[in-house]
Amino acid sequence: MRIAVVGAGIGGLTATAFLLRDGHDVHVFESASSLGDVGAGIQVSPNGVRILDDLGALDDLNRIGVRPSRIVIRRWDDDRELNVMPLGETAEERWGHPYFNVYRPDLISLLAALSDEATFHYASKIRDVVIDDREPTLILENGESFVADLVIGADGIHSRVRDSLHGRLPTRFRNLVAHRALVPRADVPDVPVEVTNRLGPGGHIVSYFVGKDARFLNLVCISDDPDWDVESWNEPGDPDALRNRYATWSPPIRRILDHVDRGVFRWALHDREPLSSWSHGAVTLLGDACHPMVPFMAQGACQAMEDAAALARCLRTLESTTLALTEYEHERQPRTATIQGRSFANATMFHLDDGPEQVTRDSMFTNSDAEAALGRFNWLYRP
Repeated sequence: MRIAVVGAGIGGLTATAFLLRDGHDVHVFESASSLGDVGAGIQVSPNGVRILDDLGALDDLNRIGVRPSRIVIRRWDDDRELNVMPLGETAEERWGHPYFNVYRPDLISLLAALSDEATFHYASKIRDVVIDDREPTLILENGESFVADLVIGADGIHSRVRDSLHGRLPTRFRNLVAHRALVPRADVPDVPVEVTNRLGPGGHIVSYFVGKDARFLNLVCISDDPDWDVESWNEPGDPDALRNRYATWSPPIRRILDHVDRGVFRWALHDREPLSSWSHGAVTLLGDACHPMVPFMAQGACQAMEDAAALARCLRTLESTTLALTEYEHERQPRTATIQGRSFANATMFHLDDGPEQVTRDSMFTNSDAEAALGRFNWLYRP
């Protein structure tokens, strides 16, 4: 088939790699002029690693990724451990694949190498999609058109392909704002190689190492903030304002934030209600185009990769595109809707003010041993 993939992010490139392997003629339409370095850290849990392994990329992932030793939940004020989930060999034995943290540009480069036989159309912004069962057509902003056998919208939360299917609908601002920054490892040599979630009133901070040889500590600092709703990966942030926001938090996190002197970005967190359908005719969606989620289960990238693998498998095994897209939706919609809902629920749980509810939450964590912590993720990480 001649397949048009709109968007060269993680989901679009993963789909491209699978579709190329199955012998399709794949054309990737990307609005940017090149594959950029937008973003910083990504957690790739075993369910996502399994997808990359299926593409033969596990050795490359080992080369670019960091394997954290554990996931730790801490209190905001004294850094006391509330809960520990071991990773490393324990995760691999339980779920069949390890847990990685990666630098997003490195993962994009890995996926691009797997997709190099596709035809890439850069600086190609989509204006509309003409829906059709057999020959859907992309209409580009420059007036050109492209006829395909299948169009896959992997173009993010503001997807133009989605607009063509459902009309332009507003996103849902979640009254949360995130700051992200990278700190060179040389500045924080005593920080262990693990994923740390610090929970506090009105906010939480996630930190973990990314890049080859764990060269950066990736920070994502999320705060309740109903007054600023600009959704941009590249909006500059103020390091001093970031430090002031967490000035009363524990000494270890304040010492880390003291090393943030440039390269701070902030973005408002948006998502959408689950869609009733992802496909019409020979046009479908994947990733944030159909199920954008707030990042409180670290599943945005992994779910886009799962979508890509499932879509390719359905196209490979079913006799018609219509049947394949129907099965793809049937398989993926319930899981992604559940993860969307649970991700936002975590925002409430992570940001509780100190008080009775917070004490109950902390007791739930402290009374849960490693086996119970691991068990909570079996439904998500196992095949």
